[in-house]
Amino acid sequence: MSGNHHLYVPGPSNVPAAVQQAIHCPMEDHRNPTIPGLITPLIEDLKKIVLTEKGKVVFFPSSGTGCWEAALQSTLNIGDTVLGASFGQFSMLWLDMCTRLQFKAITMDEEWGTGANPESYHRELSKDKDHKIKAVLVCQNETATGVRSDVLAIRKVLDDLNHPALLMVDGVSSVGSYEFRMDDWGVDCVVSGSQKGLMLPAGLGILGVSPKALEAMKSSTYPTCYFDVQDMIAKLETGFTPYTPPVNLLRGMRVALDMLLEEGLENVWKRHHRLAEGTRRAILDGWGMQLCAKEEKWYSDTVSAIVVPEGEDAVPVISTAFNTYNLALGAGLAKVAGKVFRIGHLGDLNELMLCSAIAGSEMAMMSNGIKVELGSGIAAASKYWLDNPSGA
Repeated sequence: MSGNHHLYVPGPSNVPAAVQQAIHCPMEDHRNPTIPGLITPLIEDLKKIVLTEKGKVVFFPSSGTGCWEAALQSTLNIGDTVLGASFGQFSMLWLDMCTRLQFKAITMDEEWGTGANPESYHRELSKDKDHKIKAVLVCQNETATGVRSDVLAIRKVLDDLNHPALLMVDGVSSVGSYEFRMDDWGVDCVVSGSQKGLMLPAGLGILGVSPKALEAMKSSTYPTCYFDVQDMIAKLETGFTPYTPPVNLLRGMRVALDMLLEEGLENVWKRHHRLAEGTRRAILDGWGMQLCAKEEKWYSDTVSAIVVPEGEDAVPVISTAFNTYNLALGAGLAKVAGKVFRIGHLGDLNELMLCSAIAGSEMAMMSNGIKVELGSGIAAASKYWLDNPSGA
């Protein structure tokens, strides 16, 4: 198919040309004497991305899922109790992992389209007088439904109850895109991945751990090997890794982190919010359709899940977009399969890039009998962006 491919799933995100050029390099010895000069500054700059001075950050050759596993196995013991809210595919899968790894998971089921409910956490933690709950899990951004959760509110619940559980956050599709403050929010483990806000191909899992999490590792007897965080920390302090790293991705990460830090984290957060809000205006005001997120407080700044009208099917919309217009949209997952399609708006993007996603979605919907006024989404988004210019 001629022309550019238009990628608007909520990860992998678009990789900037400069990052692609850095990745496209000859293979090299991962133990050559220049490697510490690459790895050591990367670790320090990853700390700037998750905003920790007290904690440590490591990476694994994996997706974010690998770092879910690393966080759990390195800090807990078999049979420990964990608490988490399930309100979408990925928050659900993290809790499923807990069960499969032989932890006792207390799952608080929330309506899909809402997020982590502080009242539910308060209810369950209040009952835990003996502090059997060792970790509290929160998915900051649930990509399946386009929902964000308030991590600081969950931290406040733990503090108000003086509960000692570790606070673990899935920041896979939020870190590097919108506000996350590891130290200020008292987060003990944060998980992310290279293919979202960090603007890289998939292949690197990122894990930040607090001093409290590091202390918990000393009493963990869970058998670990590949995902042993203490092993990784010790080796990274020498400037190397315990096993072969994807050096080309690390070369790309150097450029990606430089781009984010040059823009400034708060500016990155503002850009994502502004672009997301324009996309939401297209959906809500232009098309007259609904988001899967039930209320404005749940709206995600990295992905919007659009609910198709009753009786319509989102699957052919996604298929038409891909096969006819070379546009990749996110599919509905699990409970919302066929009911939503998703526009990812994270990473390296601007207004005109999102215009292609909006226009392509309009044509794909019209081609499948979903009546929207052609151009209405672009008009609503453009008006918002013009009324709210970048840097204003």
